[in-house]
Order: sequence, then C-alpha cells, then structure tokens
Amino acid sequence: MIRSEILKEIAPILRDQLVVCNIGIPSQELHAIDDQPSNFYMLGTMGLASSIGLGLALSQPKPVIVIDGDGSVLTNLGTLPTIANNVADNYILLIVDNGSYGSTGDQPTYAGQKTSLAKMAEAAGCDRVIECQAEDTGRVVQEALEARKMTIIVAKCQSGNAKMPPITMDPVVIRDRFMKAVQA
Repeated sequence: MIRSEILKEIAPILRDQLVVCNIGIPSQELHAIDDQPSNFYMLGTMGLASSIGLGLALSQPKPVIVIDGDGSVLTNLGTLPTIANNVADNYILLIVDNGSYGSTGDQPTYAGQKTSLAKMAEAAGCDRVIECQAEDTGRVVQEALEARKMTIIVAKCQSGNAKMPPITMDPVVIRDRFMKAVQA
C-alpha cells in the first residue's frame, strides 16, 4: 500500500474529526479523496503539522488527528520531545512512514534505512507508540480514538504518490472554514 491508499481507507474514520495534514502531496491526496471543512491542509510549512496539531489539541477538547510523514517529522525532531512533555489525550499523530520525501521526488529518508521513528518517539518519552503495517492503519487509528490517550502511530507503507490535482482553494478559505469547524 502507498500513502494515498491508507488515506482512502481511513477517510471515513477522519470525517468529523479535526485533521491537520502534512504539506504537499499528502494534503492534495486527502483533499481529493475526501475534502472536509474539518481538514486543515498544510501548504507551505514542512515539519510543522505535528506541532500545529499539538497546539490545537492542547487548546480545545475535540480529538485532533495529525497526518504527517517520516520526512517531515525528520525535519523537526524537536516535535517528539515536545509532544511527550505536553500530553494531550485528544491528540493522535499518524506518521505515514514510506521511507521517502514524497512531496519532493521520493528521495529516501533515513526512516527507510536504519532509523526507527517509533523508537525515537519512545526515546523522547512518548508513552503510547504503535508501529503498524499500512493495512492495519485504519484499525489502529480507530482504536486510538476510542482509547482517548495521546497516541503516536507509525504506519509503514511503500513509497509512491497518487496523481492528484493541486488544491486550488485559497489558503485563507482553508483557514477560515477549519476555524469554523474547530468552533462548532
């Protein structure tokens, strides 16, 4: 499975949840698969989806699911100890680990080699870290929502991008409709 297939599988679970999605192609894929006002599509801040999602989770009670990538998390490793030391039981970080920088041409990341993001999250102090295979992602995300405990999920999948159109929605519109979903 590639990332877009994971997103298709979990889209029904994500509906009506607050979702912060990693920049570039992951946001394009989620937008094309199941656009929702409660989805915040990152358009230009690599590495910050996990941090933005954590801030959102800490500031309000609704569940927040962040869809991030291994390459993006590797560019902001400070996010893992920040998450561990600021527990928000309404926060789920789903790292789709395809071992590549998918939005910039599928260059390999170290997560596709010797580096384990699950072990890094555990070493940072995150208490509930689950590594799974792509085909188990939907079940694991649903269980994390039901557990109501901060959860870091590392879903291992194959590298590759689905051909999706760019998001043509103005960033201000994305922000405004997301803010209304947060306040609803």
